[in-house]
Amino acid sequence: MTTPWGACELTRFPEDPRDRLRAWDASDSYLLRHLAANDTPLDGAVVVLGDRWGALTTALAAHRATRTVPAGGALTQITDSFLAHQAARANLARNGVEEDAVRLLTTQDEPPSRIDVLLVRVPKSLALLEDQLHRLAPGVHEGTVVVGTGMVKEIHTSTLKLFERILGPTRTSLAEQKARLIFCTPEPGRDRGADPWPYRYRLPDGIGPLSGRTVTNHAGVFCADRLDVGTRFFLRHLPVTRGGSRIVDLGCGNGVVGLAAALADPGAEVVFVDESYQAVASARATYRDNADGTAEFRVGDGLSGVPDASVDLVLNNPPFHSHQATTDATAWRMFTGARRALRTGGELWVIGNRHLGYHMKLRRLFGNSELVASDAKFVVLKAVKR
Repeated sequence: MTTPWGACELTRFPEDPRDRLRAWDASDSYLLRHLAANDTPLDGAVVVLGDRWGALTTALAAHRATRTVPAGGALTQITDSFLAHQAARANLARNGVEEDAVRLLTTQDEPPSRIDVLLVRVPKSLALLEDQLHRLAPGVHEGTVVVGTGMVKEIHTSTLKLFERILGPTRTSLAEQKARLIFCTPEPGRDRGADPWPYRYRLPDGIGPLSGRTVTNHAGVFCADRLDVGTRFFLRHLPVTRGGSRIVDLGCGNGVVGLAAALADPGAEVVFVDESYQAVASARATYRDNADGTAEFRVGDGLSGVPDASVDLVLNNPPFHSHQATTDATAWRMFTGARRALRTGGELWVIGNRHLGYHMKLRRLFGNSELVASDAKFVVLKAVKR
């Protein structure tokens, strides 16, 4: 990526030579050009929210490395994504920048108390944007420079209304290469109301041991206000396990699938895994409110941190989008990780849309795939590690 201060070599994480998707897009470049053209002071406390693969963070850190930064002028990246943190670390190293030049925080961490420049890569989830703007607002002052960026298709009237309601008057730039900037003038004293997140709701009846239970959803987690139809279908067809089983809810979201397995088999040990910090926090809260068995909560890249041949059952509803791109790369990594982590005879149970063709991937990887259940939209598949 070419920036006003030089070129940065960037890749996504985990690095895959077959992946043709870049680690930046036109909105990242547009924002950096704007900062340079307007001599935006970047030596103070700079916060980058939602930097997807570390492009903005790496470019700013490399630029600041050539300057004398005053005490208190920290560069902070805040993200909900474990993969984004790993990408930032890898890209900083790739460009010769020390990792300690950037403070890496999650969306669950306490944000900086003072913010001089706030740069926001608009997330796909408006709820996550709302929550994070509420959390960051106390650190914003009248002189804070607030600039958002995203592709035109990612920025809507509702996006601008959030900036306006929580931070202050907001306007947008002209579009360049299908990207747009958001300019916000902070008014720290405005009444922004309370942060509505996390959100709790009661599960419907008729879904077995989960009926009537309360679920906690932090902002940005899929289907934050209701049980989605795919998960409801999966819950009707979960396998029966015996006490002592080690079960993984892979891509756990708010944890309802893993919770159902734990309630059906109180002797099981359930591991909740997701690359989203918000999701794992949701799963932890949901489990804590409804169960008291043995559980583990892991933020990471699929099953990469789970020992080989240590799991009896993996339950998985894989995503088929990476931000705006449709891809099966995440599902493939999940399936591959499951095969490695499963004991011989262990099973991977997957739910997915019928058109995704997961049965072919499972046959290729496991040598077998069984259709457990299906309806007009979804299939539940089982693969056994031989």
